Amino acid sequence: MTGVDPKVFLGLISVGFITVSIQLIPLFNQASSWNRCLRKTSESLGQVKGFQKIDDESKEVLSVMICNGAVFEPKLKTNIQ
Repeated sequence: MTGVDPKVFLGLISVGFITVSIQLIPLFNQASSWNRCLRKTSESLGQVKGFQKIDDESKEVLSVMICNGAVFEPKLKTNIQ
């Protein structure tokens, strides 16, 4: 019984590597989009007067919430009894 031909082995490794690389493209695109959203949102929050005094960590937390699709609804105060 003989072993696997080295050319066949290298071919299989190449096909596997290419397949994994192709499958990682959507993940790379999603990560790029996420990072772009975080960067632009943090920059935008830095320009809002009310958010200029908060620290960078708090801006990052808000940016993550916004990029995740958090919806902030105003709470109306009513005096109904």
